[in-house]
Amino acid sequence: MKRKYGIIYSLTALILTISAVARAQEDILNRYLIEAAKNNPGLKSAFGEYEAALQKIPQAGSLPDPQLTFGYFIQPVETKLGPQRARISASQMFPWFGTLGAKKDMASEMAKSKYEQFEETKSRLFYNVKSTFYNLYFIQKSIGITQENITILNTFRSLSLIKVESGLASSVDVLRVEMKLADLKNQLALLSDNLSAMQAGFNNLLNVNADRSVSLPDSLVNTDLDMTREAILDSIRNNNHQVLGMEFMEASYEKQQIVADKMGKPDLMLGFDYMAIGKGSDQMSTVSDPGKDAFVFPMVGISIPLYRKKYTAMVKEAALMQESTQNGRLDKINILETTYEKANKDYQDADRRIPLYIGQSEKAFQAMNILQTEYESSGKNFEEVLRMDLQLLKYKLELEKARADKDAAIAFINYITGK
Repeated sequence: MKRKYGIIYSLTALILTISAVARAQEDILNRYLIEAAKNNPGLKSAFGEYEAALQKIPQAGSLPDPQLTFGYFIQPVETKLGPQRARISASQMFPWFGTLGAKKDMASEMAKSKYEQFEETKSRLFYNVKSTFYNLYFIQKSIGITQENITILNTFRSLSLIKVESGLASSVDVLRVEMKLADLKNQLALLSDNLSAMQAGFNNLLNVNADRSVSLPDSLVNTDLDMTREAILDSIRNNNHQVLGMEFMEASYEKQQIVADKMGKPDLMLGFDYMAIGKGSDQMSTVSDPGKDAFVFPMVGISIPLYRKKYTAMVKEAALMQESTQNGRLDKINILETTYEKANKDYQDADRRIPLYIGQSEKAFQAMNILQTEYESSGKNFEEVLRMDLQLLKYKLELEKARADKDAAIAFINYITGK
């Protein structure tokens, strides 16, 4: 009974530890994502374009400016009412019924397309932050594993020196260790340079000081995709921001076609004239009260769209652009689905490699301990000890690479599904 409770306690502790590690990893990454969203200039630029597109909506739905003209007669024109001194005209053009509404709808659909472009920029930025974060994790783990292996090889070097001094081994063993140590130290220097370069790139995504250190987790939690293949493909078709942007663009061209058709209809004009009449002479005036200002009653006019080819071409242009955008959207979906299949292959490959290299690392560690024990007692097979040590190093690095690759593949799939 005590053993049963002990097992349950151990499993509970393991689950709680994994959950705590997962939360810590998620908290670190979310902090960087929020910082990128606030600071990245490319994202700010995309949002600025969306806000600018919103300002086109009230512009498109507004009437053209009214016209006001004023004329002053230098040489007054004598009329029966008296001499004309000045003339004021005011007029307002009214587009054909529904034209302003269609223009407003067109601008609204264009603004929605710009918003999806902003969301696409944000999703791509978040994916770049995540993938760079996972690569930084792998480089950091590679540095730690390499340093650990250098320490082990230094121990082997000391052991080989003892064996050489006691006559149980050849000085070649010492040279072999020193050669491996030189290779690993060179590899460690290269990894450090890669870490600095990638850290600068990561900080540039966040638009912060390139030399700022990056917090990284001690290990990556083994996560899995939470969507089926069918759900992912459906999300690509309906939620991908590039696809949605093209859908709104297609709707915008549909409204543009309506606008072009209505522009081929007459515009209506309403206005009035006002004349300032001076006081006339008795000889010229035939009315009882000369010198009054006179109003000309409201004017009505229409524009006549005679050149039909222009409007026909505008309608056809909008229709062709709508068809082109529709085909482009379908092509984008096909490309994204193909891209998903490749990303899913990478995900499945990384998922298989994790348990493989865990098992291989355990076996290589056991084999190296056996070979090391044999060498300590007999001074033989030192080359096999070094070979197994390098094999263990390789498996450890491949395990961390598989973990980073799996999380990067998940991040990319989430990106193309519009998450």
